[in-house]
Amino acid sequence: MMTRVFALLVWALAGLTGTASAQQGNETGVWVQIEAHPSLTTAQQRAQDYAARLADVNGFSLGGSWYGILLGPYLRDDAERVLRTYRADRLIPRDSFIAYSRNLGAQYWPGGANVLNRGVIAAPQPAAPTVAAQTAEPVTPADETPAEARRGERLLSAGQRKDLQTALRAAGFYNAAIDGAFGAGTRRSMADWQLASGYEPTGVLTTLQRQALMDRYNAPLISTGMRRVHDVGAGIEIDLPMAEVGFARYEPPFAHYDATGDLGVRLLLISQPGTRATLYGLYDIMQTLEIVPLDGPRNRGKDRFTLEGRGKGMVSYTEAALADGQIKGFTLIWPEGDEARRLRVLDAMQASFTRTDAVLDPATGDSAQSVDLLSGLQVRKPRLTRSGFYVDNRGAVVTTADAIEGCARITLDDEYPAQVAVSDAGLGVAVLRPTQALAPMSVARFRRDKGRLQSPVTVSGFSYGGVLGGPTLTHGTLADVKGLAGESELTRLALNALPGDAGGPVIDAAGGVLGMLLPARNPNRDLPQDVSLSADAGAIRAVLDRAGLQAADSDQTDSLAPGDLNRVAFGMTVLVSCWD
Repeated sequence: MMTRVFALLVWALAGLTGTASAQQGNETGVWVQIEAHPSLTTAQQRAQDYAARLADVNGFSLGGSWYGILLGPYLRDDAERVLRTYRADRLIPRDSFIAYSRNLGAQYWPGGANVLNRGVIAAPQPAAPTVAAQTAEPVTPADETPAEARRGERLLSAGQRKDLQTALRAAGFYNAAIDGAFGAGTRRSMADWQLASGYEPTGVLTTLQRQALMDRYNAPLISTGMRRVHDVGAGIEIDLPMAEVGFARYEPPFAHYDATGDLGVRLLLISQPGTRATLYGLYDIMQTLEIVPLDGPRNRGKDRFTLEGRGKGMVSYTEAALADGQIKGFTLIWPEGDEARRLRVLDAMQASFTRTDAVLDPATGDSAQSVDLLSGLQVRKPRLTRSGFYVDNRGAVVTTADAIEGCARITLDDEYPAQVAVSDAGLGVAVLRPTQALAPMSVARFRRDKGRLQSPVTVSGFSYGGVLGGPTLTHGTLADVKGLAGESELTRLALNALPGDAGGPVIDAAGGVLGMLLPARNPNRDLPQDVSLSADAGAIRAVLDRAGLQAADSDQTDSLAPGDLNRVAFGMTVLVSCWD
């Protein structure tokens, strides 16, 4: 029964190759790389072993005298499904990964095949025997006996022993401490790896087996072209995946390495003079960039920080540290769904990171002049911004209902997270509560009456979405105490507002709040520019009651001086941002 189930699985996955060929036309597809070896003979033998168990086995040169074993070609989604299925069934190593045709050279398996039209590597031929030679040396040296393997094992350094444990853990066979001590746990993991790889499970790796294990472990680094780079300008030496990135430009504090390969990897080297305050400022600024998604751990210590973000198809990792008046580090941006290879590359970068004397000069660089860019990087922007105003002394806010629709995150003044307490879609009003108590400079005080017709009114709002750093006051008059269709919960204003003003308080000359400015309700109907609508104070009181909040009353009757009115309006108005 087990044989039949396995045969059906292979048959089902084998059908994916035809699908890729039919749908892609001239495209060469995506591959699952499962092993790599520096010996062509070993690679051919391993490819033959896999071909006896799996469909779609191919072998290609990877460059640098390395030979890869790959499954494919597939469509991207099919390749990921093959990767997940075969990993789960332990038919391929756990550190197998998605690979692309651009990194592959001439084909050596199956013999004579030339799928990518990049040439064929002939199988190595054993030397012809001579009359004098009674026996011929084998092409592949014989493997060691267990006793010989143990003797060879004793010659390993502590670092080499730890490397073997690390490789076993990466392959999914070892989960204990990396200490270089080959105890019972390590021996069991070695035997399990031997059995899964087609060797006799002795629990002691021979020299050839150790090499095969390390070759598989290092395959992700080989596939991305990891090599030592000395960026003289940034003053950093580090191993980088140079088959996937290339140096582009300096825009302090960053040296940009843009994508050159199919993976879409990007890199930044961080280099700038500074103090601890500079480091903390960089920590805050990095989190405003699109390349650092919001979902992920953040950690800031005394003289260093790390940031990790996941989302929008990317995984981003940043680390930076202050030493001797210089802040240096890096950011690695990697596509989602390729975690095993990302972690191997990240480990290699961290282990190789070395400071040299130079540092980027903050005064140099040719970054584009834009408030939306920082050193050539896009600053994260909200999907929608509206105005709002504080209604209690703990920071509860009234804003428009459309400001909170479909938001992954809501912030007040770009900094303070908030949650929806109540939303009234019919009226177009929502109430927000900050996740931590705030201390507003002033709080809205509502009028009990609707105000006098033709009396002056002011709307305080973020007309330009926070670009100016504070609210703008727009002046007008109260045109009617009901809506255009006679709605009693609305008032009509003779006031030329902008979309960003929606959600802002409508204030009378004495500083009392008459209502909240509403956004345009019908995008297919253009009203005159000086016609705006607001939800009146009575309707807002009812929404606040549902949120468990009590509106404060305004008993001020005398008109305020312009400066005093500005202070009241500015103190209560807040920028509300909706983020994806």
